Amino acid sequence: MAGHIQDRWYKVETGPDGKPVKTKTDRYGTGMRYRARYVGPDGTEKSKSFPDKQKRLADQWLAHIEADMSRGQYLDPLKAKTTFQQYAERWLPSAATDPNTEASMTSQLRLHAFPYIGSRPLGTFQPEHIRDWTRTLKENGVVGSYARVIYSNVRAALSAAVDDGYLARNPCSARSVKAPEVERKRITPWTPTRVFAVQAGLPERYRAMADLGAGCGLRQGEILGVAVDAIDFESDTLHVVRQLKLSLSKPVFAPPKGGKLRDVPLPEPVADALRAHMKEFPPVEITLPWRTADGPMTTHRLIFTAPGGNHVWRTSLNTEAWKPALVAAGVIPEPKTRAEGHAAAREHGMHALRHFYASALLDGGENIKAVSEYLGHSDPGLTLRVYAHLMPSSQERTRKAIAAAYDKAQHPG
Repeated sequence: MAGHIQDRWYKVETGPDGKPVKTKTDRYGTGMRYRARYVGPDGTEKSKSFPDKQKRLADQWLAHIEADMSRGQYLDPLKAKTTFQQYAERWLPSAATDPNTEASMTSQLRLHAFPYIGSRPLGTFQPEHIRDWTRTLKENGVVGSYARVIYSNVRAALSAAVDDGYLARNPCSARSVKAPEVERKRITPWTPTRVFAVQAGLPERYRAMADLGAGCGLRQGEILGVAVDAIDFESDTLHVVRQLKLSLSKPVFAPPKGGKLRDVPLPEPVADALRAHMKEFPPVEITLPWRTADGPMTTHRLIFTAPGGNHVWRTSLNTEAWKPALVAAGVIPEPKTRAEGHAAAREHGMHALRHFYASALLDGGENIKAVSEYLGHSDPGLTLRVYAHLMPSSQERTRKAIAAAYDKAQHPG
């Protein structure tokens, strides 16, 4: 057995004849009679008490403990009583990659998870509890990609709890549990005419940004973080090694999204545009913290700076330069009044230049693995899911291959 059963109502003493004698203890007839005791894998003693006439249940409980230990499925009863919220709040700081991510994850769990499953002990989680919770999210109007992100955070917390021995298996892994559905919208890339029309509408000091987005596939933060040392004109290569982002509303330098450094081919027209830009607007040394607001200070000669010589603020760029350029190109309507502001244009953000870049490469016959590498995606599968419908050349090759096979069969020799 993994332990033994203590009878608190009786004790065994040695009688006058030297033989063991069972006698009543001071606790006889009061409280729980049996205490099942065992030593856990961590070397500490665990126990559970049972009332009179339930020694068989105590024996069964110990037998289950022993079986769980032998199968590697043992759970510390105290850990199993830890609530999801208690565990998740301790887990969050180690799960997040940066302060922004931690703040976002914390907010999402506090708003949409803790009120519903936060008080549930981890050892009691079953698939039905996750199914009920995801249904509640949907009823509350939390749907789509936002719901999927919240669900992913809960699943990740429960996976960590399994690893740490708080529950035996992740209820999110059950086949009956489905993640919130996300409607996949097909991307419609901009035409070259629209790209250059929007670029023409940008202030002159920002026009080369469009070249880096449409000609090299950089994200907005990566464009803002491009420095002189990232451009190799001799090998026609752009080294994507940093971005400029906000960490809890403070500007910082940081690695590209996902920490994926990459080298991107630098086309001649983009190289010419960068040379002309740097001649007209000489690079400026900008000093910012690395990764977080309290990180070590680093200095880089940025290609793009604001008129006052500081780094470019993303919000100012979007409202004062990008959206007016969309208006000039006829992409969004002009505001009726200044107070009204520009219309929302999420699908026409600077990321649209990146979509154009991907579509141009695929249309030119570039393989999906190379496109994925140049975009800095985590794997080619992600690139394929997003851009598979932009590969008309593969369909045409299929048509020609099948037509050739038919022709060969019908006209042998």
